[in-house]
Amino acid sequence: MARTAIITDTDSSIPAALADQYKITQVPINIHFGNETMAAVEDVDDARLFARVDREGKLPSTSAPSPGKFAQAYQAAFDAGYDEVLCFTVSSKVSAVYNAAVTACDLLPGKPVRVVDTEGLSMVQGFMALAAAEAAQAGMSSQEIVQQALEVGKRARLYAALATLKYLAMSGRVGHLAAGIGGLLDVRPILTLREGKLDLLERARTQGKAWGRVIELTRQAVEQKRVERLAILHVNALDQARAFQEQLCAVITCTGAILTVELTPGLSVHSGSGMVGVAFVVGQ
Repeated sequence: MARTAIITDTDSSIPAALADQYKITQVPINIHFGNETMAAVEDVDDARLFARVDREGKLPSTSAPSPGKFAQAYQAAFDAGYDEVLCFTVSSKVSAVYNAAVTACDLLPGKPVRVVDTEGLSMVQGFMALAAAEAAQAGMSSQEIVQQALEVGKRARLYAALATLKYLAMSGRVGHLAAGIGGLLDVRPILTLREGKLDLLERARTQGKAWGRVIELTRQAVEQKRVERLAILHVNALDQARAFQEQLCAVITCTGAILTVELTPGLSVHSGSGMVGVAFVVGQ
């Protein structure tokens, strides 16, 4: 029976302890403050990221890991005794990570490595990697492992409410005038994962209304179905995430383990501090 290593990137939002438990390697996204480059999660978390952003008044840029970084992860898996590698990357529609992971295969000619574009991000991608790790531990073939992960991806959903337009304005994604109006009206954009991208779904005027709408969208998605996997997402907002979870679980049936996860800097730099959301997989 072949031993299959599961590799992903830190945009999967999988907590380090859980990744260790399932023996999932996460290759870090690069965070750039000027000429300084840091590895997401390893060198900087969401709290430290936004402490610096607020202090310096500007956002860092991000970039995909180099092909060499992925090749190192692949080789480390083979050195550890694995027979093959499956790599599940953040959506190719939002990042060059997939291309870097594919290019890395050329650095290890003849090695059995397959790269899968999850077309997801955060815990949608994370749930797929976790499903793959579970299937690998169960002794499934690489084809069966990929199929299990893709099936989870089809049934995964993500909804999130931004706390402010401030960081979108800093990134240039909305004009400063629009951001000023947003602050005045207390507009809270609601995002969802659609066709491999985070898209604006709706707008709400207050945090309470935004949370209520995210909860209602979740309730509609899980109605008459069971929730197989559930994660509360946040950016530097643990207390708010806990309050959101309490409200969510008053409306839907929350059984089993509920993960509370940071979005992680490769993604949070685009959403801003204070974001709260949910990712889940509905039963078949």
